[in-house]
Amino acid sequence: MKRISRGLLSLALISMLAVLSARNGSAKVVDRIVAEVNDEVITMSELQKASRSVEDQQGISPKGTEGKDIERQMLESLIDKKLAKAEAKRRGIKIEDKEVDAALENFKKRNHLPDDESLNKALAKAGITLKELKQNIADQLTQDRLLVMAVGLKAMVSEAQVRQVYEEKYKEGGAQLHLCAIKMDMPPDATEAKQEEIKRQADTVLKEVRDGATFPEVAKKYSLMETDIGFVSANDLEPKVAEFLGRLSPKGVAPVMTPQGIQLIQLLERRSGQARPYEEVAPEIRRVLTQKEMEKQFSVWVKTLRENAHVKIML
Repeated sequence: MKRISRGLLSLALISMLAVLSARNGSAKVVDRIVAEVNDEVITMSELQKASRSVEDQQGISPKGTEGKDIERQMLESLIDKKLAKAEAKRRGIKIEDKEVDAALENFKKRNHLPDDESLNKALAKAGITLKELKQNIADQLTQDRLLVMAVGLKAMVSEAQVRQVYEEKYKEGGAQLHLCAIKMDMPPDATEAKQEEIKRQADTVLKEVRDGATFPEVAKKYSLMETDIGFVSANDLEPKVAEFLGRLSPKGVAPVMTPQGIQLIQLLERRSGQARPYEEVAPEIRRVLTQKEMEKQFSVWVKTLRENAHVKIML
């Protein structure tokens, strides 16, 4: 099982709605304290919500030992998060309302939410309030600022490192895939009967497309959301996703399970991508490498906070 990164303790704003939904319809448990961090506590419900969020994001349903491993990793991450938040407060880090509002606007753009009405519908589906979303955004900005203050100068990336990544991933250009998607959302609190209904509809749509119907036709017929994603570089996709889509023939379609439901992905066209100039792609490569190095340095730095903190685990 892939180990969960504890570095930035990031809330990943680009996918926050998926994280915060956290399977609201799951069974209730009797709450209890599972850890003490100085004068704060972490409860079992808080831990289980975080663990379910990771499982939903990764599309997994771990059992037994694997589930316990994820739970323990998430507990360690929550402890680090509380220590970091307390340190940010000690350093006087404050986030202004205008910064949160600006980040919220970026969040809406990245999640294709054109107006407040769309945002409110998405939040209602995820089971959270606007106030909770803003608080999570403020926490993220606080942690990002603390990260820069704590390890910024230690996370330097050399020109040689940037050049190496360019040579390995971008110099040859690589394949580009023209994709189209139909989303079939599965509400977090959907009953078993509702889930089966959505799956049956997905099978029906899949069969009709494979029999010759177009995506726009079936989307209109069943009142579904259809999106022309455009050309996407295979290098920008997760390796497993790129490999999966790479096996499709042009006009081929396949179902993909996501934390939000089912997406039917159609490959419209495949073409050879032109290599992007080093000067164009270098800033993005540097940003990604710097982020990874900062996560690594932050993980080391946060251990020093534990040395001077009272941490008691009762899991």
